Amino acid sequence: MKTWTKLFAGSAVLALTSGAFATAVPTVASAASKPTKITFWHAMTGNYAKALDEQIKAFNASQSKYEIVATAQGDYTTLNQNVMAAAKSKTLPDMAQATYTQVPDYAKNGIVANMDSQVKGKDGLSKADLKNIYPGFLEQAKYKGSYYAMPFSASVRVMFYNKSILDQYGLSVPKTWDDVAKMAKVLKQHNIAAVGYDKSFDMEWDSMVRAAGVKLVTPSGKVNINSKKAVAAAKTITDMVNNGEALTAVSDIYGTTNFVNGKTALSFSSSAGISATKAAAPDGFDWGTAVMPSYEGKNATMLAGNNLVTTAQASKKEQAGAFAFMKFLASDKQTEKWAEATGYLPITKKAAKSASYKAYLKANPLAKAASDSLPGAFSDTAFLGYQEYRTDLLSATDAMLTKKTAPKLSLIHISEPTRRTPISYAVFCLKKKKKNKKQNHSQHTVHSSRKSQ
Repeated sequence: MKTWTKLFAGSAVLALTSGAFATAVPTVASAASKPTKITFWHAMTGNYAKALDEQIKAFNASQSKYEIVATAQGDYTTLNQNVMAAAKSKTLPDMAQATYTQVPDYAKNGIVANMDSQVKGKDGLSKADLKNIYPGFLEQAKYKGSYYAMPFSASVRVMFYNKSILDQYGLSVPKTWDDVAKMAKVLKQHNIAAVGYDKSFDMEWDSMVRAAGVKLVTPSGKVNINSKKAVAAAKTITDMVNNGEALTAVSDIYGTTNFVNGKTALSFSSSAGISATKAAAPDGFDWGTAVMPSYEGKNATMLAGNNLVTTAQASKKEQAGAFAFMKFLASDKQTEKWAEATGYLPITKKAAKSASYKAYLKANPLAKAASDSLPGAFSDTAFLGYQEYRTDLLSATDAMLTKKTAPKLSLIHISEPTRRTPISYAVFCLKKKKKNKKQNHSQHTVHSSRKSQ
């Protein structure tokens, strides 16, 4: 793993004049003129890394107090691993990218700094600034009512549709899940799946459950994962997969391959995946994007992406520099530039509604669905152990797909709020298994006694 060595300014050296001059010319100490270096770890690659480098250059050129020095750490998983390792060796950078669901664990382990004093301080964000940021993004930046992050990169789930397939069979772009179900019946007759999912369908399912008015885990800790509405939504998806009306990506991870090869009429994807789909699509591939279908009369789409955090090992001066950079990135001008360069969403309302961004959407119609999805965008509740919980959730959806386990049976194993306590999931399952054995033994005894009567 790469480690950082902090740079310290050397002692000041005064440049004195000599020779024919009678007096020394006053000069500025070289150390005083050096900006404070702010080390930054991120997980951007390819065009995303290039776009971030441009913004770093712009910030460094806009002022002289701080210099952002960024280092790519690979993908998000590697970045998280490096952050955890650096926390133990006390070699953390001054700031880093992080998903909002990682923040609770980072906060508990003393990895990230509470940013309330910066956000609410004299050089922080005004009430107008905060109101200008979409609520869903601000929600991601908080943990237990305090700011531990700043919004940066955001995406939503959107629907891709194959125009050629829809036109060929006289179908319209679906607006509801009922429309999708009707479309599926028509396309199945022609050996075409209506829907293409990534390897997992958890984000689409989460969005459907939220549209039905249910949060999988509430801020107070109530767990609704195996509630009637959650199970019904999962069954809607698995029934379509099991009868051939929908496909999952399996080893391809993303549904892009099935979609661009004409195996599915629709594909659900991150809005940030538009550029990858463009690159994978064959010449002449005619496709479009739309908001996710409504479910039970409402639209909802899950927010994803990443935020920026300052680390607890950074000095006050370094934390101030990191926040200055975050504030720069959150400005209307910079968030719009980032959105146009990457396909992510602008995090401020003014940027999203600006004439220049509207012109961008007009010139790039594939990006419009993501912007149109913002009113229904939401974030999951972040809590301690969320990463472990999500791993279990992915295992549950995988069991539904590969083992055809009934949704209720798959979801019941993660229906308890075990992530909010020190108990591990393995211990929880063991306790549940013992409890079930006792119940089964009791039921068997009762059943046997009734047979003998």
